[in-house]
Amino acid sequence: MNIDQYKFPDDLLYDREHNWARVEGSVVTQGLTDFGQSLAGEIVYVEVPRKGREVKQGEPFMSMESGKWVGRIKAVVSGKIVAANEELEWESTQINHDPYGAGWLVKIEVSDPAELDKLMKPGDPAFAEFIAAERAKYGK
Repeated sequence: MNIDQYKFPDDLLYDREHNWARVEGSVVTQGLTDFGQSLAGEIVYVEVPRKGREVKQGEPFMSMESGKWVGRIKAVVSGKIVAANEELEWESTQINHDPYGAGWLVKIEVSDPAELDKLMKPGDPAFAEFIAAERAKYGK
C-alpha cells in the first residue's frame, strides 16, 4: 500500500512509533518505516543491540541518530534478539535507502504471539487515519 509517496508493504505489521514487523514463524524482523526514516532524515549512527538481549514490547532497546534527531527505538514485540543488523554500524544510511530490506534493525524471537494483535495492518482504516494524522502533525 502507498500513502502519497510513502510505501507500507501489505505483508507487514506496524506500530505507532513508525516501526514495521515482518512475521516469519516465531521470529519477527523489525525495521523503521519509509515514513519514519523520512521524518528522521539521513541516519548517521545506529547503536546496534547485542544478540541474546531480552526486549519488551513498547520499551526502548536501541538508539538511532540523524542530523536533526536522536531517538530511542522501541521493540514491536517482547522476546529475545536472535540477530542484529551489524552492517548498520558502518552503513547506517541503508535505513534511508532500503528501509524494508537491507535497512532492517533486529530479529526478535517472540515470547508472546498475542502481542502481534496490538500492531496495525495497512488495510485497517485506523492505520490510514494514524498516518494521515502523523503527516498533518509533521507537515509530510
